[in-house]
Amino acid sequence: MTIRPAPTILIAAVGAAALALAAVSRPSRASMTAMEKSLDKRIQTYSLDEPLVLLGHTRGLYLEGYGAIFSAEVNLIPVPASPFIVTRTPQQIAKVRERKLRRVPEVKALMKDVLADFGASLDGVPPEERIVLGLSLFHFSWEDTRELPAQIVMGARRKVLVDFKSGRLNAAALGQEIQITEQ
Repeated sequence: MTIRPAPTILIAAVGAAALALAAVSRPSRASMTAMEKSLDKRIQTYSLDEPLVLLGHTRGLYLEGYGAIFSAEVNLIPVPASPFIVTRTPQQIAKVRERKLRRVPEVKALMKDVLADFGASLDGVPPEERIVLGLSLFHFSWEDTRELPAQIVMGARRKVLVDFKSGRLNAAALGQEIQITEQ
């Protein structure tokens, strides 16, 4: 004699499986928008003496199975631009390059802080997925860009970022877990 499950039990099991798949954790669009605005504000208010220049707005997206990615374009220092300034002296070009080179480590430190904050705030991103922040760095055509990155991408698993924010991981260990790519 074969025992067969009643159709209602089978339907209930399929329904429960469908609900479990639908309940997969993901950040809401509202939380992603809040992080976009947060990064915009942090960039715009970074320094009153020599602000970072945000070009456009931060954009964030969530890739299921990978994590949350945020990107923005910034100019490391404000540089007066005018159609009436046709050429720059070698001294002016060197000064802009020097100021931007000094700014890169500061921007990396800001990015690490933002990553840690985003990791703690984006509850919808599963712990094993990543939070990634990419900044494209604007350069004028006349600039000397030797040793200056065009882009900095930084990311870590959300669990690592949460552990750091909660004090379970120190800054040195966090530094080893964050992956940084410069191009």
